Amino acid sequence: MSAERPAGQKAILDAARHEFAERGYGAASIRGIARRAQVSLSAMYHYYAGKQELLHALLDESSAQYFASCEAELARAGADAGERLAALVRATVRYRAERRLESSLLLTEWRHLSEGRVKEARQRQYDGSRLFHEVVDAGVAQGVFRTPHPEDARRSVIAMCNAVAQWYRAGGDVGIGELAERYVELALVLVEYRPAGSLPRRSG
Repeated sequence: MSAERPAGQKAILDAARHEFAERGYGAASIRGIARRAQVSLSAMYHYYAGKQELLHALLDESSAQYFASCEAELARAGADAGERLAALVRATVRYRAERRLESSLLLTEWRHLSEGRVKEARQRQYDGSRLFHEVVDAGVAQGVFRTPHPEDARRSVIAMCNAVAQWYRAGGDVGIGELAERYVELALVLVEYRPAGSLPRRSG
């Protein structure tokens, strides 16, 4: 989707992404975004009417990318709920670590959207939570998740994965792949995963 955009539009979105993440939506300005993108205000308004449209475009793109990542991981997982939870954790941790700015906007700045678009953002949040909800419910039904508190475990797993965007920095002691596998192990402990065979396979 983003590859089809003209270079000027991509520059505007990239500038807005950084401005919103660094300054917050309220403090960011259209002039500052245009200056950072090295485009004129007229070029800016050719693509977007203002900050609201820019924020909506960024959040819409980020959500699509996140759900695509989840779908790709789930497609490689088996029917076992442990494997499917591992897939969701890997997708979420990797996305939060690799796309920290997008994640920050997605998790915090959506409140600045207009009323109708806030409803869309809340629906996307619900859809993301529902992915985990369905997997945890399936694990309980399969008898492989033994936790007596599945809802608390689900919320803890989601919060743990989302928090990666706040602290992870590239170039540290732990690579993204290793971090994702650590979080898979932690998530499986939280749901008290007791498979009939071995633990979910590690992704390549």
